[in-house]
Amino acid sequence: MATPPLPNSRTEADGSAVIRVLSYNIRSMRDDTAALARVIHACAPDLVLLQEAPRFFRWRKKLARLAHAADLVVLTGGATAAGPAILCSLRATVERTEDVLLPLTPGLHRRGFATAVVRFGGARLGVLSCHLSLQKDERYEQGGMLLDRLAGMGVEHAVAGGDLNERPDGRTFRRLTEGLTDCWAAAPWGGEYTSTPADPHQRIDAVFATKGVEVLGCGVPLGHPGVTETDLEAATDHLPVLAALKVPAV
Repeated sequence: MATPPLPNSRTEADGSAVIRVLSYNIRSMRDDTAALARVIHACAPDLVLLQEAPRFFRWRKKLARLAHAADLVVLTGGATAAGPAILCSLRATVERTEDVLLPLTPGLHRRGFATAVVRFGGARLGVLSCHLSLQKDERYEQGGMLLDRLAGMGVEHAVAGGDLNERPDGRTFRRLTEGLTDCWAAAPWGGEYTSTPADPHQRIDAVFATKGVEVLGCGVPLGHPGVTETDLEAATDHLPVLAALKVPAV
């Protein structure tokens, strides 16, 4: 059965905006980067929340090449956020960006947030990309930091997405859903499970939105025009999450 199409991006007469947001762990672009770019491009996103963006030698050039191949631009993040990054279409008007490094736990990987405030038409939106810890207690604390960061961005509406390293029944995932809408749960579309591409069996990647944002559909873009199973398996070790959201005008 074919996956029904998500709404296309557009700006409404009242200034509200329908946007597409893609969250994707790209494993430092160590796999088939042409397949990765094809998947991203086919999803026609306005915002791409990346995890495990390149962080080492010539990382800016690698990220810029991926953005160019997908007809996007680099908004912020990468090594300066310890991995998370944000790409955007030229439809976005950028107000500001900030990369945030989280407290380092000795013996564990450094984590961070890539954040921005953007406008689409009359809609103003906070944006955050994250990759939470493998260690459950640190992950729970980072979940609280994520909520605090969104609350401190000075925006009424926001979207956050990333690799949570946790399933929906985990306490960090549940902590996030106390203050945010889990977009898959609100309007399931496409596939549910994001790990692994060859054997999807768990949902550890997600897109969340603040309560005023309407979720029109969210899920793994299986069967989406231009997205092939071959490319999904070759691109990286996670499946992406694509959400269509309607953001009110301010």
